Amino acid sequence: MGGPERRNAVAQAIAGAWRRRPWPGIGVRAYTVLAADDGTTMLHFSEVDDLQDVPPQDLTWKQEVDAAVPRIERVGVASGVLRRSTPVYGPAAEAACVVLVSRRFDGPDAARADRLVDAMSETGAGVPSADGLLSAHFSVSAEGSQVFDYALWTSADAHRRAAENRSAGRETNARWQQAHAWPGLVGTAFQRFRPRLRLTPSHR
Repeated sequence: MGGPERRNAVAQAIAGAWRRRPWPGIGVRAYTVLAADDGTTMLHFSEVDDLQDVPPQDLTWKQEVDAAVPRIERVGVASGVLRRSTPVYGPAAEAACVVLVSRRFDGPDAARADRLVDAMSETGAGVPSADGLLSAHFSVSAEGSQVFDYALWTSADAHRRAAENRSAGRETNARWQQAHAWPGLVGTAFQRFRPRLRLTPSHR
């Protein structure tokens, strides 16, 4: 976006443009816009029933947003299929921070990516949830080259404390170590976001 003021204007423009249009269809469960802590970027997160049957959408809303806030740079789209979720430790409405962890492999291999999701889930089994974690959801990209962890937290500070005070038991857990040195894993990155807008068919 180029800065917090432009980011705020974009969020307002998106809200207006979407609310002036019919909902895309019953296959779209929700549309969420989140602002990154870096102050310049935003994440658009669409939840759909089936990646192979996404309802057509009136994409002219983007033209309205571009007219309201010129010179937006769009950096790409990634799609993923939900594989696993943690238990729900608190209501999603309490989330003031979303952490997106992206893990990238050296090539497409859906079975390998699924095994990594299983391993990461197993590392958390029997371990008390971190204070402030509301839920986490693991998805695999359609071609199997990426794994995404979309986690809801009560605050950015809660996530920072959890990252700093990760239990020694997990770090010495062989399965945890294996999940972070998975064959073919070439990169891991994360960003913190703050929810700015969430639209659903019944709440627009």
